[in-house]
This record gives sequence, C-alpha cells and structure tokens, in this order.
Amino acid sequence: MIRAWRIVQARWAERAFDGEGARLYGGRWNPVGSPVVYLADTRALAALETLVHAEGSLRKVAYLRYEVSFPKQFMEVADLTGVSDALSACMVSPRTQAVGAAWLARGTHPVLEVRSAIIPEEPNYLLNPRHAKFDRLKIGKAEGFAFDPRLTGVVSR
Repeated sequence: MIRAWRIVQARWAERAFDGEGARLYGGRWNPVGSPVVYLADTRALAALETLVHAEGSLRKVAYLRYEVSFPKQFMEVADLTGVSDALSACMVSPRTQAVGAAWLARGTHPVLEVRSAIIPEEPNYLLNPRHAKFDRLKIGKAEGFAFDPRLTGVVSR
C-alpha cells in the first residue's frame, strides 16, 4: 500500500477530495476544467507544498491533515520525458498540464505519480475524483495540523 498526505484549510474540509479547486484554477499537473486532488508522499512534503502556495494571512488559518492509502496497482507513474525542465520552473507549464490531462483522458488508474517541483526526488500523487475506483481509496479522518510558527512568519522575538 502507498501512503500519501493532503493538507487543506479546515474551511474546505467537506470539499477536500472533490478536486474542485484544481478544476477551477488548474495546477502544475492539470489544466483548468480538470478536477484532480493533489497529495504528497510525506507529511513534510505536504506541508511544504501547502506553504509554497500560502501567502500572508493564509499561513495563519486552521489546517487539517488527511492520510490516504491505496494499492500500488491503482497508480500509474507519469512519463516525464520532455518535461524535466518545466519542473524546475516556478510557473505552471502547459507541458506538465498535458501529462495530467492525458492521464485523465486515459482513465486507466485513479492515481498518477508525478515528481514534486519543490523536492524533485520525492513524488506527489494526483487523484482522479471521477474515476470509478476512487471510492476504493482509503481516506483517513481529518486531523488537526499546525505549522511551526517559524515557518509561517508569525514568531515574535
């Protein structure tokens, strides 16, 4: 079994696995209009992936952490040929989005393993909430998650 992690703002708990945010705004691995759910391989990477997208006051809100597990056979590993240079860019690339869009179009696996842009040696996972086997993923109960204040810039000295 693969274990992965998701951290979300507590106010989005009911929608943490519907992929709606990614559908509305797109992401590194999905174009606008494609719902996916982003997970990280470890709690620490999930925290970094959350912090890199949080600005100012977003770093001070309440967060929840979810553990998700799934069998390895539910996962496809992304072919990253031709997108390595796009991973090191801070901006979203149409080439990486095309990788995710092609996986969604194939519909063969509910999970896609991709590389983290923050720590390229570690994987992230995309979930397809519309896949027929999505309900067979094990999503743990929400648990409170707090960032160390030194990471959020709210430490007083």
